[in-house]
Amino acid sequence: AYNAKYTGEVGSFEELMTRSDLKGKVSLLSEMGDTMLFMLLLEGADPEEFSQDQWGSALERLEGYVKSGQVRRFTGNDYIRDLNAGNVVACEAWSGDVIAMQYDNPDIKWVVPEEGLSLWSDNMMVPNRADHRANAQALMDHYYQPEVAATLAAWVNYICPVDGAQEAMESIDPSLVDNELIFPSEEFLSGAYGFMELDEKTRQQYDKDFARVIGTIKALHQSAAGRMKLPKLSWKLDENDGGIHLSIQSDQKPQK
Repeated sequence: AYNAKYTGEVGSFEELMTRSDLKGKVSLLSEMGDTMLFMLLLEGADPEEFSQDQWGSALERLEGYVKSGQVRRFTGNDYIRDLNAGNVVACEAWSGDVIAMQYDNPDIKWVVPEEGLSLWSDNMMVPNRADHRANAQALMDHYYQPEVAATLAAWVNYICPVDGAQEAMESIDPSLVDNELIFPSEEFLSGAYGFMELDEKTRQQYDKDFARVIGTIKALHQSAAGRMKLPKLSWKLDENDGGIHLSIQSDQKPQK
């Protein structure tokens, strides 16, 4: 996504990572699978079936972008405030957030990257040996009623998997009936990728690898802060006239 008030169209992930006018004004998602999926695509790898060597190359690519200063920070959906304010002008974003943002800010634009789309899902599950399994199943059944599913989709603005929900949406919010970010066509999904399924040991290692790269950007920020000359402050606390007064003085001269 990008904010058209502060930058021109950003049509690909490669642009997001390499355009000099975006340097330091880009954020990526802190979810390993979401961000690394695009790094793998930039490496020419298939995110749904890749090798250890391809993973290593994709990780090095991300680290290079971070060290170059292109990436401002990694976020959850707290990129929303920065994107609205222009602190971040383009970012990796979740479609549901962008749809919601566009209601209040028409300058927020969502783009299908030239490389493709990242596809993920949240899942309802029942713990093994649950004492009240029937209750959980009844709740699932409730959300799979087309009218309920459409009402939920109109609120969260994400892909709805329930048959009949698109028809039900006609009476809930007709403007969303043909929204492909909620009811995508087969053609729209043909350019979407999931992230390769991993065993637990590999996932833990990949999470550690990704966390190390995220830690790099924090270290760079700390290093930059350390090079800044900060003013020396002194303070004095006085009690008089029944009140407490705090005065702070700086050794830094005001700039003209």
